[in-house]
Amino acid sequence: MRAGDWGADVKGAAGVLGQEGSLDESFRSVAVGGRNPFRRFLAFLGPGFLVAVGYMDPGNWATSIAGGSQFGYTLLAAVLLSSLMAIVLQALCARFAIATGRDLAEACRDYFPRWVSVPLWVLAELAIVATDLAEVIGTAIGLQLLFGLPLVWGVVVTALDVFLILYLQTKGFRRLEAFVAAMILVIAACFLGQLILAEPSVAAIVGGLIPTPQIVTDNQMLYLALGILGATVMPHNLYLHTGVVHTRAYPLDEAGREQAIRYATLDSTAALSFAFLVNAAILILAAAAFYKAGHGVVEDLSDAHALLRPLLGSALAPILFAVALLASGLSSTVTATLAGQIVMQGFLRLRMSPVVRRLITRGLAILPAAAVIVAYGEKGAAELLVLSQVVLSLQLPFAVVPLVMFSARSRHMGPHRPPLWLLLLSGVIAVMIIVLNAKLVFDFVSGGF
Repeated sequence: MRAGDWGADVKGAAGVLGQEGSLDESFRSVAVGGRNPFRRFLAFLGPGFLVAVGYMDPGNWATSIAGGSQFGYTLLAAVLLSSLMAIVLQALCARFAIATGRDLAEACRDYFPRWVSVPLWVLAELAIVATDLAEVIGTAIGLQLLFGLPLVWGVVVTALDVFLILYLQTKGFRRLEAFVAAMILVIAACFLGQLILAEPSVAAIVGGLIPTPQIVTDNQMLYLALGILGATVMPHNLYLHTGVVHTRAYPLDEAGREQAIRYATLDSTAALSFAFLVNAAILILAAAAFYKAGHGVVEDLSDAHALLRPLLGSALAPILFAVALLASGLSSTVTATLAGQIVMQGFLRLRMSPVVRRLITRGLAILPAAAVIVAYGEKGAAELLVLSQVVLSLQLPFAVVPLVMFSARSRHMGPHRPPLWLLLLSGVIAVMIIVLNAKLVFDFVSGGF
């Protein structure tokens, strides 16, 4: 197939979907039949939560804690805006995948010439390694806080999650989704417990959700707001979502696809709305515990953990914080593995053993993490966590732009092309993300990070 010539497959996409997808062992493995609309929706429930994990992984914690500890509840508006942007883009992912029968990696391979698609593949792989790096460090910090395990050994231990993921995959894709959903509930329960202990101001929370001019006029506040916006939507999630929706065996006619788009959009919207509540809880906790006490900015996760007990007056608060961090790291590794499989098979048509693929990705994350911790200690790990988010920011436009571009083409989307308002909104969001992430990268390079 020559570059750019896959639009005709929209009409014959039933044939495309009848073949193996990127997640071949789980491709169309989840039945979605039945007459009851609620039961059909429950069958579609799951991929959205795999995506939502990426919006509450350890890489996002430091920015939210810094924002809440320094500026109180004011930056809740930035958390809300970033969540709304994510909801729109992930809905576009679901629509694109179901309408075309492809994931984003396959579409890039088929549409672009090799001199474009190969660099896109390399950039996607770098983004996944950067994502995994944040999860390695977050999991290691969680193990250290809970069990006193030295950080460098915690990094090495994270390689064992390969066997957990492989075990879950052998039990079926729904088991994998259930594990991730359970970890999300653990994270939410932990933060709910901490918020009860912190006793935040409800009036201040409501006020923080309303944007204020101060966010733009105060340079430091603007910088943290850009950090929250720029590090929320991650490139691997766009590839991931366009792949995991194909685990559902929805009807392949026009009506079946339209129904699948509707349920998949509800799934991702519900999951990302829940992720917003968790992200908001992180910032609210920091505002109630650190800002209220006048402690000043807190940027290190270990420091935040150490300060919770004396500020909240309970030994339970730091334990809940550490458990949530560990659950965040463990659940995020699952989605990084799936995204890596989708990217490699989509771009290269290369099928690799999941254990080999996982060990390669995790090895590329463990080596720099361990080396930096040995050389620079815990402070170096915190800085590497920040660097991983900058790398993600740099990669994001190379996933967002193809997604919006493909979704806007009737040749690709057929009768399921998004309405004009959704395309315009997605285009505006794409431009905003590119500008904000470009600023983050510029600040990092110029020393302002």
